[in-house]
Amino acid sequence: MKLSKYFAFLAFAALSFTSCNSFLDKAPENSVPETSVDFANLDNLYQPVSGVYAKVRTGAMHWVIYPQIAVRDDDMWSGRTDDQQLLVNIGKYQYDNTFWGLNEMWNQYYGIIKTANAALVSLEEYSKHMTTASQLQTYRAYCGEVRFLRAWTYYMLTRTFGDVTILRDNKQGDLTRSTRAAVYHYMLEDLDFAYQNCEKKRPNQMEHTGAVTAYTAEALAAKVYMEQNDYQKALDATNDIIQNGHFALYNNYAELFKIPGKLSDESLFEVQTTDFGTGAGEMVDADQWFVFQNPGSMGGWNFMRFYPAFHPWAQNRGETVRLANTFLQGGTTTAWGDAIGGSTTEFYNAKVYTPRSELTPGRTKPSANNNIRLMRYADVLLINAEAKVRLGQNGDATFNLVRARAAMPAITGVTLDQIIDERRMEFAGEWGERYNDLIRTGKAASVLQANPNKSGWTTDKTYFPLPFNQLDQVPALKNTPKNN
Repeated sequence: MKLSKYFAFLAFAALSFTSCNSFLDKAPENSVPETSVDFANLDNLYQPVSGVYAKVRTGAMHWVIYPQIAVRDDDMWSGRTDDQQLLVNIGKYQYDNTFWGLNEMWNQYYGIIKTANAALVSLEEYSKHMTTASQLQTYRAYCGEVRFLRAWTYYMLTRTFGDVTILRDNKQGDLTRSTRAAVYHYMLEDLDFAYQNCEKKRPNQMEHTGAVTAYTAEALAAKVYMEQNDYQKALDATNDIIQNGHFALYNNYAELFKIPGKLSDESLFEVQTTDFGTGAGEMVDADQWFVFQNPGSMGGWNFMRFYPAFHPWAQNRGETVRLANTFLQGGTTTAWGDAIGGSTTEFYNAKVYTPRSELTPGRTKPSANNNIRLMRYADVLLINAEAKVRLGQNGDATFNLVRARAAMPAITGVTLDQIIDERRMEFAGEWGERYNDLIRTGKAASVLQANPNKSGWTTDKTYFPLPFNQLDQVPALKNTPKNN
């Protein structure tokens, strides 16, 4: 299937899921009446898979989801106090389960899961018409992609809500939540299947450009193992990725998150966008995800900024490359010639900034035609280093690869604290990695409560409360979580 055909289907498949209150109110978005599908036509085999990718792009990238995740750490805040006050409050750990954004997040994530479940049913119907081993292998690989996307969604759900419902099929009656441990077990089953059946390539080597691979699944499994404190399995998984030699850090950090860095050899998972090449042409993007975070001078909404104190922290570390390409400083002009409005004490997330010079002529929407980076090889390297240190081994080699790309001097005998600080800098502004690191390492209390902007954090604020709309309409969510 050509890329243009792939994205055309994405546009078709990505319908709205936001009008529903309960996460079971609406049919999954890639589903059509089975009587209208010719399952014998194997040329359409990838369409259910495309529908899941489309739902990730439109659902998981909804503009209100990312900020709820990101504002909980000690480095980021909402960026504005005149709009979305409940979002501002989340950054102070003043949770309100009536906030529409929490319900949106829950519905969108379960929308992905339902779409994935429906896609697996459709793929099974197609498989009944297969006659060759090659066809069945392709079928299993496509199932692996879907199961990875489902596992990634559960990963995001558990990071935000803790115990959540495992929706094994879309007709499931019991919606009682499962413990995080049970959800991890379920995720790892999906990820193992994906690893065993997906191609062992980079996403940029796939026939469907950007599709997840066996190594994407293995990298996410490593992150789950770190959550479980299973450092040996995390080490084994990351060693496998590293030793197979498919991935490498993108050598130009300044362009890593811009158009030249799309689907680089560092990429493990990106949300795909496309532009058919003219200012008046078709475009498939991630709705307002980039718009929300970009400064007004770039056509954005001025949300999501770094606290001013984070900038000198990075300076004091000796950061240069990452400093210039993490902080988009107000009152300055970028290396690409874009004037950034506001005060020099304001710092936007430079990782969502795309220079106007890199946009298709005629485009004005911030970061149009850029991809959203979700998983990178740098994470694999730093997980590898951390797992080694926790197991009493030397983690210098993989740790210093990340530092070398950032023009930072090598460190000998790297410690756990140094690795956590490195992760703080490397993944600043990326999908709540900082907050998650503080939680999983047990540093949240000491770090957050010592910060005057974050002192309201307590252990019971680790996860978001379940949205009121869901509790009201799905009473089973109030049940004691089960262990399966």
